[in-house]
Amino acid sequence: MKQKPNIIHLRKDKTLQKVMDKVGLIKTNNNQDLFIALLSAIVSQQLSVKAADTIWGRFEDLFKDNIPTAKAILKLSDDKLRSAGLSYQKAGYIKNIATFSIEQTLDYKLLKKKTDDELVEYLVQIKGVGRWTVEMLLMFNLNREDVFPKDDLGIQNGMKKLYNLTSEKKALLKEMEEIAEAWRPHRTLACRYIWRYKDSV
Repeated sequence: MKQKPNIIHLRKDKTLQKVMDKVGLIKTNNNQDLFIALLSAIVSQQLSVKAADTIWGRFEDLFKDNIPTAKAILKLSDDKLRSAGLSYQKAGYIKNIATFSIEQTLDYKLLKKKTDDELVEYLVQIKGVGRWTVEMLLMFNLNREDVFPKDDLGIQNGMKKLYNLTSEKKALLKEMEEIAEAWRPHRTLACRYIWRYKDSV
């Protein structure tokens, strides 16, 4: 089977090549609904997958046809959101996303011309949405190909182990960036391999 250009490019890194051989093919999803993706990210924060799925199901049950809309969210009291299993803090963040969706926009058709950095800058304006959350959306929902979430602990620990990095903090980030430079413009896929590898060992 003919290999895709991104695979060929990443296999030039011999360490990554071994990881790719061990992990196998990684499939990508494409779900460009930023509004739902942000809501889901907030619900899932600091929870196991099972707990997050349960609370998300209860959250959807609060809405007609199980479809959360910005206007419907803003009509709900915090106590109603709490009844689905959300903390007051998360209820507040969800309302922030709904307000932002109405006052600005979360329509990806209108936002897709923004660069990765511009999208990060745009979305972190929402209180409760941090850089890491946006980077995950860029990678997993929007299929942006060259995202490098250097602050992610999984990526840090994976690269430390794979590339025998011993430095910490800023020095570690600098070393990671230097290694990842060779992965451009396919750093997203490289990171997905590192996560998958880390989960498998």
